[in-house]
Amino acid sequence: MRGSTIRKVATVFGGSGFIGRYVVQRLANMDYVVRVAVTHPDGARFLQTQGRVGQIVPLAAGVDDAGAAARAIAGADLVVNLVGILHERKAGDFQRIHREGAGTVARLAAEAGVERLVHVSAIGADPESPSRYGRTKGEGEAAVRAAFPAAVILRPSIVFGPEDQFFNRFGAMARMLPVMPVVSGGTRFQPVYVGDVADAVAAAATRDDAPGKVYDLAGPRVMTFREVLRFILDATGHRRPMLDMPLGLVRLQAKLSSFLPNPPITEDQLLMLRKDNVASSGVPGLAELGIAPKSVEAVVPGYLARFRPGGGRRPALA
Repeated sequence: MRGSTIRKVATVFGGSGFIGRYVVQRLANMDYVVRVAVTHPDGARFLQTQGRVGQIVPLAAGVDDAGAAARAIAGADLVVNLVGILHERKAGDFQRIHREGAGTVARLAAEAGVERLVHVSAIGADPESPSRYGRTKGEGEAAVRAAFPAAVILRPSIVFGPEDQFFNRFGAMARMLPVMPVVSGGTRFQPVYVGDVADAVAAAATRDDAPGKVYDLAGPRVMTFREVLRFILDATGHRRPMLDMPLGLVRLQAKLSSFLPNPPITEDQLLMLRKDNVASSGVPGLAELGIAPKSVEAVVPGYLARFRPGGGRRPALA
């Protein structure tokens, strides 16, 4: 790092998102000046209260704008890339963001002499994946490694926390629908707490043994999709029958809803559901980063309480 009279600088791409807000907080607590590089900086100004005056600085810099990204990276000690999308708004978005954007950030970080690059990918990243999401995530990892060989790559499973779009979505469904629809109920997940992911980023930024490694970030419990949905029903106190959805019907729904800004499920996500989303055997994870993972049971019921009968203000039926 630089001399003690000069403050450390971290540039976090995607810092205003679900994971990003926790990463920014961790880095601010570590006394970094944090540049939050996002497409719309006004949406990141809420983060400024997490640090001292002038410590957290939102910047207009997307991963697909090389000029703006280079300016955001210039002079940084650490670069973190959290940018990712779950579905495409237009054809080619996965390629543009997951592969090309990741490669651009890594190349610019290398050219700027950045000391440490942390790239957050996903379990399921694989250049041979039938899913465009998984394939472009894998291609993005390869682009990062080619441009910045010492980059630390983190691959989280499904990430949970108060602002997540996974447990909260199904919690809302448990409250509103007469049945809980089940798609690919046997697919296994290993949900990981968002705070543990942020701690992993902080560890990857500072540990001497981290550069050049890949870490799978997963929680302490493997759950099938059906078990996840049952857990959500129990946590929200709703008695709902679980209905296995015919795959043909789900495919039709995915095709028909593809034009929606936030489709309930996409054809690409159906492809991802064919494969378990769990940590790989032999790949280092949270334990190797010195982190004891929090369980779904310890965290999720607290923020799903709002979906209980009476909004959590009165007990559910026994």
